[in-house]
Amino acid sequence: MMPEHDNPSPTTMTDLPAPRAKRQGPWLFVAIAALALAGWQWFETRQKLVDTQQEVSRRLAEFDTANKEEHGAQKQTREQIEALQAKLGAVEGRFSEFQAQTEALKALNQDIARGREEATLLEVEQAITLAGQQLQLAGNVPVAVLALQTADSRLARLDRPQYLPLRKAVAKDLQKLNALPFVDMPGISLRLEQVILGIDKLPLASYGRPVDKSESQKVADVMPWWQRTGGDIWQELKGLVRIQRFDREETALLAPGQGYFLRENLKLRLLNARLALFSRDQWTFRNELKVSQDWLARHFDANDKSVLAAQSTLRQMTATEINVELPNLNETQAALRALRPSKEKR
Repeated sequence: MMPEHDNPSPTTMTDLPAPRAKRQGPWLFVAIAALALAGWQWFETRQKLVDTQQEVSRRLAEFDTANKEEHGAQKQTREQIEALQAKLGAVEGRFSEFQAQTEALKALNQDIARGREEATLLEVEQAITLAGQQLQLAGNVPVAVLALQTADSRLARLDRPQYLPLRKAVAKDLQKLNALPFVDMPGISLRLEQVILGIDKLPLASYGRPVDKSESQKVADVMPWWQRTGGDIWQELKGLVRIQRFDREETALLAPGQGYFLRENLKLRLLNARLALFSRDQWTFRNELKVSQDWLARHFDANDKSVLAAQSTLRQMTATEINVELPNLNETQAALRALRPSKEKR
């Protein structure tokens, strides 16, 4: 009987699964919904991941492009910087060369200025020396004044304070020389020279006016030979006979050959007076002029205009005072000597 109890009945077998199926229906739906939600989330997450990867790839590509561009810009910047550095180096080299040339030009300008200054000082020294020589040897005041003025103008161009003592000394000496009475030494010398040149043309009281041989020779060259011969014979005959008046003051008689020596001695007297003029020898100058005037009055025709003009010139020069006490240039020369040590130190 036990086996009968162990075999279930059909009604019991069909009724048992029904409650389990009812219990599993909602859970299956939930599982399917969860699975669908999970799939949708997975799909969405995958889509986002793909989008994110694409965005990252795009960003990386942009970054790589930007990085390449930046590297290119940096390379270009470095090249520009290198080019600028090269140009700057070239400019610095040129600037250094320019500075060297500037220093060389400065040194050259200093040497030139120093050379000009030394040359100017040499000119000043020569001018002062010339002024002293003209005063001591020739007594030529105008030339001495001109030399001192030249020296002062050269010193004024230098415009240096160390040359002021020399300029002061030159100014004092110029004031002394300008205060001296004016003696026209060149004018007197020229007038004496004119008198000396006219001595040969002055007529002697014994023989009359000398014959100009050059003019007579020109006339003789034009004349025929027989007229020249007759003229020579007539001149020789006239030389044998001399007619002279003695109803007035006695005239010193001279032998025919002494007229030449008289004229030459008179020239020597006037030349000696000229030398005395340059040496400021007042006594010799006046004495030679007086002797010359006496010879003109004794041996030459006193009525001739040229003789009268010569005597008048000699009288005017005899009254001229030429012995003027000339100052020395001691102060100027001392100031010039004081500059030499400073020049040697430089």
